[in-house]
Amino acid sequence: MNSMKWGAFLAAAGVALSAFGAHGLQSRIAPEMLEIYKTATHYGLLHSFALILFGLAGIRKSWPARCFLGGICVFCGSLFALVASGIKSFGAITPIGGVLFIIGWLGFGWLAKGER
Repeated sequence: MNSMKWGAFLAAAGVALSAFGAHGLQSRIAPEMLEIYKTATHYGLLHSFALILFGLAGIRKSWPARCFLGGICVFCGSLFALVASGIKSFGAITPIGGVLFIIGWLGFGWLAKGER
């Protein structure tokens, strides 16, 4: 897994999705749904930069990077699905992505200490 490439791609997608939310959704969805959308884009951008950190740190083939990628897919994806569909049950799987983010950060700290 090339975390820098994934991070760069997801950062670009995050900027595009953020712009779409600010300019294309603001007048089309309820304010509380727009806040959910903003949360998804915020966490997606934040963790795309975390993926880039793995590449900058020279850490390759790491399970924490996969946790970040999985967290982006599950956390952000479920929130985007909730906003797009209005189906509240998508929010039930969002915490799984949050747990993946937490595990990813703990793993990053462990690997960064040199305990590979």
